[in-house]
Amino acid sequence: MTEQMVRPVEDSTRGALQRSALGTWGVVFMVISAAAPLSVLAGIGPLAVLIGGPSAPLVYAIAGVVLAVFAIGFVFTARNLKPMGGFYTYITAGLGRSIGLSAGALAWVSYNLLQIGLWGLFGVMAEGMLGAVFGLSVPWYVAALIGVVLVFGLAILGVDVGAKVLGVLLTLETAMLVILGVAILTQRAGQLDLGTFAPDNVFTPSMLAILGFGFAAFMGFESTVLYRNETRDPEKSIPRATYIAVAFLAIFYAATLWLVIQAFGSADVGAAIADDPASFFFVATGRYVGEWGVSVMFVLIVSSIFAGQLAFHNAINRYSFALSRDGILPAAFARTNRRGAPWFAGVLQSIVAAAVVVVFALLQLDPLTQLVILVNSPGVYGIVTLQLLASIAVVAFILRNRSLPRKWYVLPAAIVSIVLMAGLLIVLVVTIDYLTGGGPTINAIILAVVPLVVVVGLILATLLRRRDPGRFDAIGGAVRSAHTAEVNA
Repeated sequence: MTEQMVRPVEDSTRGALQRSALGTWGVVFMVISAAAPLSVLAGIGPLAVLIGGPSAPLVYAIAGVVLAVFAIGFVFTARNLKPMGGFYTYITAGLGRSIGLSAGALAWVSYNLLQIGLWGLFGVMAEGMLGAVFGLSVPWYVAALIGVVLVFGLAILGVDVGAKVLGVLLTLETAMLVILGVAILTQRAGQLDLGTFAPDNVFTPSMLAILGFGFAAFMGFESTVLYRNETRDPEKSIPRATYIAVAFLAIFYAATLWLVIQAFGSADVGAAIADDPASFFFVATGRYVGEWGVSVMFVLIVSSIFAGQLAFHNAINRYSFALSRDGILPAAFARTNRRGAPWFAGVLQSIVAAAVVVVFALLQLDPLTQLVILVNSPGVYGIVTLQLLASIAVVAFILRNRSLPRKWYVLPAAIVSIVLMAGLLIVLVVTIDYLTGGGPTINAIILAVVPLVVVVGLILATLLRRRDPGRFDAIGGAVRSAHTAEVNA
């Protein structure tokens, strides 16, 4: 009989995550915050409109629909595999231990790159906000290092504390954008247009070029499954949180960007952004809400990035915990404190992040065009690659476990997801210069990271299979049995 994943590996000498710390909304706050929605809209949204035109909001809606299709198979796997490990566990279940270990390595590296790279953006925005709002002169790297310390401090207090903080910050972000949206609707009543939906604006090469912007805005939504062991009733809470996160982000991005375009009109928005893309949201806020709104928006953009950094830090620590649990990383990475937080993994992740910031500061490298582009961009390609592998793994998992109860549409959705994710990855590779602006050499380096990590993972898996079969068998968070196909044991 086909070998299947059947039960988690237990090791009483290692730490344990905090049980039943989160409900559905706690997980939702975690993963939506990872996307840093306000900073995406204010920082990347104007560029999307400048390149793609007034139909740019549709890119976010399209991304939401595609990722919802992906989520169908993803959460089906999550319901039927109890070990915590996200991409690492699910890809192992479908495609085997060797590819599973490569997926675990790629997830761990990609999430680290996404988080560490964004400290450059956080530092620049915090420096600007502290100067403009409070009159303080703080270099970007000092602000970033303070942020690293604060993220670690909140993370070790426990995932429930982090979820509450993220919930407050996300509520404030949403409230500010609702105020802006209502102000635009009331003051522009009778002048709103539907240029966003005009075929001449939608079906253009430039819209294809910004497709990557839309999908990059959802980075982290799939991390709902990493909180399985810390969530009450995970079989219901994790799927709900995943779908809520995708729906919220898609509507939030598309509706908000459309409204801010209406602040200038579809015909004139291009010229308004071309003058100064970075000030697009601030100009709209000042015009329709007032100068107080500009100051609040600046503060909330910084808090949005901070919330994303905290959410990514928590996700990284849980991948570290899973890989340590299975003997891939040293046992110390699975150590937890009394609050169930993987504190040792958090310490090392924070040290690495701080070290990268210090190195870039000492070398006087630009925090945006170099730190963000060079470090963050490979993480985006890594996550999309993992989504493609996960889609393939879902199909393989279903075909090997035909007796598992499932809705009729799960398998077709997984197959469609493979096609969509493969197409997306091709588009992202072809249009990489729109995302990075780094030129051929930089782009080649960015694209080389994913295959390099995958190859290293495959080599490590081969070595483990030959030299340490016990550790190889533990890959993916479960042992295998040749006598049973029960997955939920």
